[in-house]
Amino acid sequence: MSIARGVTQLGSRVNQLKEQIFSPKNLFYTNIAISVSLSGVGDILEQHYEILQGTWEKWSPVRTRHMAISGMSVGIVCHHWYRFLDRKMPGRTIGIVLKKVLVDQMVCSPLCIGMFFVTLGILERNTWTEFKQEIRDKAHQLYLAEWIVWPPAQIINFYFLPTRFRVLYDNTISLGYDVYTSQVKHDKPVAEDKSE
Repeated sequence: MSIARGVTQLGSRVNQLKEQIFSPKNLFYTNIAISVSLSGVGDILEQHYEILQGTWEKWSPVRTRHMAISGMSVGIVCHHWYRFLDRKMPGRTIGIVLKKVLVDQMVCSPLCIGMFFVTLGILERNTWTEFKQEIRDKAHQLYLAEWIVWPPAQIINFYFLPTRFRVLYDNTISLGYDVYTSQVKHDKPVAEDKSE
């Protein structure tokens, strides 16, 4: 009986904590913490994969910090975006959900990809020319992946979840996408052999 009571008390404490951190008062900070953490974890996973493959020498905490900060900037956008989208398109009918998915893909996805590259460009002190070249070389890869990953994921997000859990869900799904994002961002173009 004491184990059941302990489990009940633990469940009650977990629910209290959930209500506190996902309350309107704390939601912004919760969403930022989730975004920073999972973007950093995604980069750590990608770096360790690259180390195992022999394409990256050793773990770079600076790279992980930069990816985590980019997660923060994207997390800020997503926090406000989901609130805005749910205010402008209230409801959970299939028609509304599909409209949200389409608007999300057409507006928020490019915005988030742009924020990602702008944040990292600033942190890495890229020149304007380097920034534009990276956008030309890599942004389309991320946007194509967005169209593969996010529409099915966002149907679930918009249909089943309340607004306050959207960024948590988004970042949970995004962990795999963050690994890919880190890989695309840090993939060096193959230099042409000029000796021939």
